Amino acid sequence: MNALVVEDSTTIRMILRKFLAKLGFDVVEAGNGREGLERLKEMTQTDVVLVDWNMPEMNGVDFVRAVRADRGYDVLPLVMVTTNTELENVAEALSAGANEYVMKPFTLDMIREKLELLGIVKT
Repeated sequence: MNALVVEDSTTIRMILRKFLAKLGFDVVEAGNGREGLERLKEMTQTDVVLVDWNMPEMNGVDFVRAVRADRGYDVLPLVMVTTNTELENVAEALSAGANEYVMKPFTLDMIREKLELLGIVKT
């Protein structure tokens, strides 16, 4: 399985890479939304994208909107992973096309649970 992590913090990318590897994923990383779109186009198969909200160049919500504008990615699961915890932020991310929302700080179990809900990881 392949995952794309779009996150400007190298520390958070490292943590997500480690967690996803434990769940059986090969991980490709990007430091912002623009780079994330480039990496996504380069990947032959992507099973899930975990994307931060607050990033330079292109934020996570704009990334989600750009991915959803491409009909080829209609079924690609997108998980927003962010410190934005207000209900209106959750609603905005979901209406933009995110499938799930994980609030920072997160744990391996929280990531696993969201991926199980999406049917990507089996318990």
